[in-house]
Amino acid sequence: MNRKHYLKWIFMICLVAGLGSCNINEPKLVESSFETMIVKKSDIEIPYKFSARMKGQNDVTVTPQVSGQLMKICVTEGQQVKQGATLFVIDSRNAQLELEAAQANLQAALAQENSAKLEYESNKNLFEKKIVSSYMLNNSENSYKQAQAAVAQARSAVNRAKVNLGFCTITASVSGVIGEIPVRAGDQVSPMTQLTILSGNTTMYAEISVTEAIVEAMVQSGMKAAEVDQYIASLPEASFVMKNGTMYPHKGRVVSLTGVVNAATGSLTSKVTFPNPDGHLYSGIQGTIVMPFTEKNVMVVPQYAVVRLQDKSLVYKVKADSTATAVDVTTEDTGNGKDFIVRSGLNEGDQIVTTGANNVTEGQKVLFPAAEVKSEK
Repeated sequence: MNRKHYLKWIFMICLVAGLGSCNINEPKLVESSFETMIVKKSDIEIPYKFSARMKGQNDVTVTPQVSGQLMKICVTEGQQVKQGATLFVIDSRNAQLELEAAQANLQAALAQENSAKLEYESNKNLFEKKIVSSYMLNNSENSYKQAQAAVAQARSAVNRAKVNLGFCTITASVSGVIGEIPVRAGDQVSPMTQLTILSGNTTMYAEISVTEAIVEAMVQSGMKAAEVDQYIASLPEASFVMKNGTMYPHKGRVVSLTGVVNAATGSLTSKVTFPNPDGHLYSGIQGTIVMPFTEKNVMVVPQYAVVRLQDKSLVYKVKADSTATAVDVTTEDTGNGKDFIVRSGLNEGDQIVTTGANNVTEGQKVLFPAAEVKSEK
C-alpha cells in the first residue's frame, strides 16, 4: 500500500470516529391534546327562511265599464301613477248624445208634471165648490202622480248617462305601477277587455308557508284563537332578500296567519307586508323572507365538531380514559354558517372533540395530561 492510500484510510477512520463521538439527539414525536369543549345549553337566534313572491297589496285589473273605441292611452308600462290619474280615454260621443237625450226627456217630463199639477190643483178647487165630481179629482191626482214618477225616471236616466259618460275616462283607483298594456289606441274595447293591471305597490305583501315547527310551538303553548293577533304582533320583523342576494332596506311585519293547516304540508299560510315608499318592489319579484326566531335552552356545537359519514352525523365524545368514541347525533342547521343545534345524541356536560374531529379514530387517545407531555420532552 503506498503512502497516498494509507493517508486516505487514516482520514476516513478519523472522520468516522469524530462523528461517533458527537452526541446528536434524534427528534422525538410529542403528542398533544385535541381541542375539546364541554357541551352546554344556551339560547341562539336562528334565521328562518321562506321562499316568497311579492304582490301589490291592491293589484287591480283595469277593464272598461262601457264599450267603444279606445281613443287615448295616457300612461306607459311601468309608470308610477297616483290615485285618480287618467289612464285611458274611450270615445265619449255616443255617451254624450245619450246624456243630451236624457236631459231633453227630463225637461219634457218636468213640463208634463207641471201641467198635471195645475190640472190637479184646479180640480181640487172645483171639487171643494162641488163643481166637479170626485172621479175627475181622483183622475187628475193620478195623472199628477204619474207625471212625478216620469220625472223621477227621467232624472235617473240623466244620472245613468252621466255615469256612462264618466266611464269613458278611466282613472286609477289606487296609487301604483302600470303593468303590461295589451291594447292600442283605436282598438274596440268592451267590459270583457283587460286594459292593464295596476299594482298598488305603496305596500307590498308576500304569502309564505309557516313551518311545522312554528305550528307545533303554537299548539304546545295552548294558544287560543283570540290570542293569535297578539302572537302575530309579537313576531320579529322580517327581511326580504332578492334573488341576486340584495337585501331590501325596509323591514316587514307579519299581518295575518290562516287558521287552517295545510294537510299536505302541515304548514300555515302567513302574509308579510313591506312598505314600498320608493317603488323598488314590483309585483311578481321573487326572493326569500328571513325571520329570526330565538331557540331557547338548546345544545349548540361548532360545525367543524360534527363529522359527516354517509347519511350519519358523528361527534367524538371524550370518555373518562381520555379516549374518543363516536356518537351518532341529530343536528339542525342554525343558518349562521358556524354552528349546529344538537337535538339528540349528547347530554349537557359531555366533552367532545372540536378542532381536528375529522382526524380522530375510534378509541384514539385525544387528551394528554400536562405532566405526561412534560416528561416526554
